[in-house]
Amino acid sequence: MSGRLTPSGEEHLIRLSSWMPFERAAELMVDMQGIRVSPATSRRNSETAGAAYVEMQTEEVKQLEKDMPVAPKGAEKMQMSADGAMVPLLHGQWAEVRTLVVGEVQSAVQEKEEWVVHTRDLSYFSRKTSSEEFERLALVEIQRRGVENARQVAAVMDGSDWLQGFTDHHRSDAVRILDFPHAGEHIGQIGEFLHGEGTSQAQEWLKEQLHRLKHEGPDDLLIELHQLQAQHPDAQAVSGNLAYLKKREQQIQYPRFQADGWPIGSGIVESGNKLVVEVRLKGSGMHWAERHVNSMLALRNIECSGRWREDWPKIETHLRQDAHQRSAKLHQSRNEPVQASISETQIIMVPPTQIIPVSLPKEPIKPKNPKDNPWRKFKFGRALYQRDYPAKK
Repeated sequence: MSGRLTPSGEEHLIRLSSWMPFERAAELMVDMQGIRVSPATSRRNSETAGAAYVEMQTEEVKQLEKDMPVAPKGAEKMQMSADGAMVPLLHGQWAEVRTLVVGEVQSAVQEKEEWVVHTRDLSYFSRKTSSEEFERLALVEIQRRGVENARQVAAVMDGSDWLQGFTDHHRSDAVRILDFPHAGEHIGQIGEFLHGEGTSQAQEWLKEQLHRLKHEGPDDLLIELHQLQAQHPDAQAVSGNLAYLKKREQQIQYPRFQADGWPIGSGIVESGNKLVVEVRLKGSGMHWAERHVNSMLALRNIECSGRWREDWPKIETHLRQDAHQRSAKLHQSRNEPVQASISETQIIMVPPTQIIPVSLPKEPIKPKNPKDNPWRKFKFGRALYQRDYPAKK
């Protein structure tokens, strides 16, 4: 913890920094609390606190894998959705951040003459890491929300293979639903091939197919797409998108999913990408050192999940313990006697052949003009000069 800030000031600075650029957070600390800190302090303290939370969660995952405790009771119906978003790094590089959103599915409500299902009480877990490691680390949030013990779970995601593996790992019996807008993108590509990109005919054709898919199911649509493929055997836009949809036929049974009270869109994770990741890490002119991305994501997760009051005391305790351990190690190293054996000491031997004799002048070197000798300016220097160069009689 900082030696200049009170615990309350430290918390407020870091919480502000989780929402806005470090420079702005430092300015608000002056305006709101009269505490002057530099943007560098805001950055350093926030990254340190976030790194501490990342370390805590990683250790918790290891303990969960070791002990395999029973998960808490989950909600009656739960949704989990995951996706990736890109963030800018230093030197013009970009990296993918993966985010998991978990929430409780509510009963359907009628909006604009249509029944809609919402998912509430959302929580987030984000990391910049590989899909395999993300799958493992996300256990900490899956366990905390009791997804394992929820009566029903739906995995509403796009069709990426890593997301199917993620679902297999955490809840293999989940109802798998292909995000409806994502399915629409693949159908839309076929319409653009048939009627031209950006044309009104392509838009009308897409609207008709999506209405049929949403309310009647995929059977008739897939039959029609097969017929189009026969008419255009060399068109990748038709054959490729048809293969994609056919492979996920069981995930596009939208009338059945809606009848069972499930959402058919993964909007919660798309909104999560904006809220958790892009709002803070993708601002104008922002470029992040790769090692600091997860630190800020960790702070964003607890803030956007509404768990700041619950998790900040744990972070504060961890930081204090870490500072105490560093202080103890430093004190111990200072008090330990310095012992160096001959074997630990480097002795440099100079071979006699490298000794170069230097001949010294037999008489002092006289300056060209004795009056210019600087030693004449000082009393001691004049005495020595007179000794070496006595006045002529």
